[in-house]
Formats: sequence, C-alpha cells, structure tokens
Amino acid sequence: MNPRLLVPRPVRELPADLAAVVALTLLADVAAVAPVVSETPIRVLLGLAFVLFVPGYAVVAALFPERGGEKADGGGISGVERVALSIGTSVAVVPLLALVLNFTPFGIRLVPILVVLSVVTLAAAAVAARRRRRLPPDERLVVPYRRWWGAIGDGVLRADTRTDRVLNVVLVVSVLVAMSGVTYAFVTPNDSEQFSEFYLLTETRDGKLVADDYATNLTRGERGTVVVGLENHEHERTTYTVVVKLQRLEGGGNDTTVVGERRIDRFEVTLEHNGTARRNVTYAPREPGRYRAVFLLYRGEPPQDPSIDNAYLETHLWLNVTR
Repeated sequence: MNPRLLVPRPVRELPADLAAVVALTLLADVAAVAPVVSETPIRVLLGLAFVLFVPGYAVVAALFPERGGEKADGGGISGVERVALSIGTSVAVVPLLALVLNFTPFGIRLVPILVVLSVVTLAAAAVAARRRRRLPPDERLVVPYRRWWGAIGDGVLRADTRTDRVLNVVLVVSVLVAMSGVTYAFVTPNDSEQFSEFYLLTETRDGKLVADDYATNLTRGERGTVVVGLENHEHERTTYTVVVKLQRLEGGGNDTTVVGERRIDRFEVTLEHNGTARRNVTYAPREPGRYRAVFLLYRGEPPQDPSIDNAYLETHLWLNVTR
C-alpha cells in the first residue's frame, strides 16, 4: 500500500507552493512553542519567513489563482507583483490581526497570535487551492521559481540607471529591516509583559468564583474562607511561596498600628508559563477586634520575616470581629 494514500486527498493534491505554505505555517508554530527549538535561531528564522511573507502569499493566492502574464484578459499578475503583494499583504494583515486580538480577553500574546495567524493562513491556502482547481489546467498558477528569482534580480539589480539600482536595494533592505523588527516583537516574548497575577475570590452558593462578598464581618470563633488565585505569566517555570498572616490592629486611619500577628498558612506552588493554581485558605480570629488578613506572594523562598514591604505581590482583607 502506498503510504501517500493515507494522506487526505485535499492535502495530497495541494499545489507545491500551497503545500509549502502549510508546511512553513506548521513548522513556525512548532518552532515558536517547542521547549528546545524555541531557544534556537531556528525560531527567529521561521518566524521571519512566516510573518513577513506566508500569510500574505496565501491571501494573494486566494485572490489571484490564475497564472499571470499569459492570459489574454490580463486577469493574472506577474511573479514580481505576486511577491510584492505578498509582502505588502503580510505587512497589513499581521498588525490588523494583532489589533483585533488586543480587544479580546486573549490579548497580544505569542500563542493567540500564532493561532490566529495560522488559522487565517491555512484558510486562505484552502480557498486558494479550491479556486485553482476550478480553473482549466492551462490557466492555473504554476509557480516558476527560477523565472521569478531572475525577474526579481532584474528588477532590483538591473535597473536602467545606477541610481535606480541603489534605490531599489535600499527599499528592499528598509522593508526587510522594518518587518524584521515587527516579526521579532511578535515571536519573542516581551520582558515588559512578564508578570504574575495574585488575587482573592469567594465561592457563591451555586459554585461560581467571584471577587466579591468576602467574609469580613465575623463573630468570635467564626471562620472565614477565601480562595487564593495565582497565575504565572513570567514566560518560565516559576515556584511561588504564599504566606498568610492574621494581624491584630489598633487605632484607625493613618494611626492604625499592628499590635500582634500570627502566621495561619504557608504553601508552595510550581507553575509552568500561563499555569493557574487556586487554594482555599481559612482564617478565624480568636478575640473580638479589628484584624487584617495579609496574603504575601514570593518567587522562590520568602525571607525570614515575611512582610508587605518585602513581598513580590500582596493583597489583604480588613476584618471586623464582634462578640
């Protein structure tokens, strides 16, 4: 049995250029997220090719499925025009998709960008393959790679005058440098986006977690429970330590002072990038008065005397305990 027959027919019959589009898309996705490959220059090289050219080429192939320069009605486009349009379309499509993502809960992050770009590219490639199959064989686009490369060289390096040649080269280099910067920003995690989320939730009667209705008014001996939430967006595997203290307070306003405290919980959590953890913490003040339940987050081991001043992140609840 021919192993090639195991591949679905639409994929098996893809033209060579569209098959290359699919292959580059999948390779770029793997190179961007694979643990070993993502730390090598392969990620940047594939990312450049993917963002600079591949989405635009797929869209242009869907819009112009016919071969250019040979049809009497002039409906096709030449190879140089197709390459230029592919780069220009990628320049337009990638920032536009990023702008749309910015207004969604996903935000401009590596994985959402990869997913959206890949879906758009593969969908455009599927449309291009379908439209190309509907044309007569002699009108379908067949990519003449060598002729394209020669035409690009003629257009850039063999212009009429030396000034035109220099300007063409400067233009090409400028476009590549500009798009390289954009591509690097998309395929490389931004240090300014490294952060952790630390928050408190409560569970409603129907089991939903909400950031409201905390147990802050208690009677002596009554217990309060809160859900401590933690999310890792540090772009690396991170071990966190959470220290929970119950502080007894006196005074009010700017004159509030801590007259006593005790640690009521401590736990460690190790999360991968984009990992989430939640844990219930219970507090029960022993005597009436004003208290503050302080939740301190540290990356790694905390100091000997954990406090609000030396915590990586901190949140707290004000408690009022009556008889």
